[in-house]
Amino acid sequence: MNEIERRRTFAIISHPDAGKTTLTEKFLLFGGQIQVAGAVKSNKIRKTATSDWMDIEKQRGISVSTSVMEFDYLPEGQEGEPYKVNILDTPGHQDFAEDTYRTLTAVDSAIIVVDSAKGVEAQTRKLMEVCRMRNTPVIIFVNKMDREGRDPFDLLDELEQELQIKVRPLSWPIDQGARFKGVYNIYENQLNLFTPNKQRITEKVAVDIHSDDLEKHIGESEAKRLRDDLELVNGVYPEFKVETYRAAEVAPVFFGSALNNFGVQELLDCFVEIAPSPRPTQAEERMVLPTEPKFTGFIFKITAN
Repeated sequence: MNEIERRRTFAIISHPDAGKTTLTEKFLLFGGQIQVAGAVKSNKIRKTATSDWMDIEKQRGISVSTSVMEFDYLPEGQEGEPYKVNILDTPGHQDFAEDTYRTLTAVDSAIIVVDSAKGVEAQTRKLMEVCRMRNTPVIIFVNKMDREGRDPFDLLDELEQELQIKVRPLSWPIDQGARFKGVYNIYENQLNLFTPNKQRITEKVAVDIHSDDLEKHIGESEAKRLRDDLELVNGVYPEFKVETYRAAEVAPVFFGSALNNFGVQELLDCFVEIAPSPRPTQAEERMVLPTEPKFTGFIFKITAN
């Protein structure tokens, strides 16, 4: 894997308060850039989010400017060169939307964060429209599954109707709210159970969906429901193909809780594997390739000190 192929440059976008910056912090945690994840709304004990570095962001608990962060990441069990991950954490509020729109001109893909209780919101629709205009591949992360929210199947229907894109779940939640026990990783065919932990990387237990041990971990009724749900998912939604995702025709969907590290590593592992590396870009005179012998770049933002 050469230097170009291992790069993953993407934006994290959402409606305000869906959990976008919290997800960014957990990515940095898994990438080894920080040892303790910060909080969007901090106090004297809890550190502020790494991407919210401006005083106004620390005071108000919102992102007002796009932050760019970088780390190397290699999923567990893989060998070779790590992926070079570039995250652009964007503002969610409408007042700072122009910053987000500019950022989307500079990325190769995007992760859309959706609140499980609120579903698709106004700013999410606008940002998806920009991604569609630029043919940018998107992955959807349904956040806050540790709180009471909408039925997962209802959410999938809403995502398709409101965002006007076909979806394909690649993970599936085991209940929600106080009963939320983890996620089943459809992409890797294993069950991952987690202990809520807001700060550190948590250990996971892998159990095959067809194993008799499934009942021991989540109970008989939950095991039956999970098997029934997965049978319905595989019957309704077509088999996932990386080509359709990179062509911006299908959006993979993951479920979890960014705050409590539920489903975040599954999302990151799959993302670095399937997300596109830098692609050819149409300039005024001709198509510019990522492998151009001369230095080429696109300045999408200038910050005055």
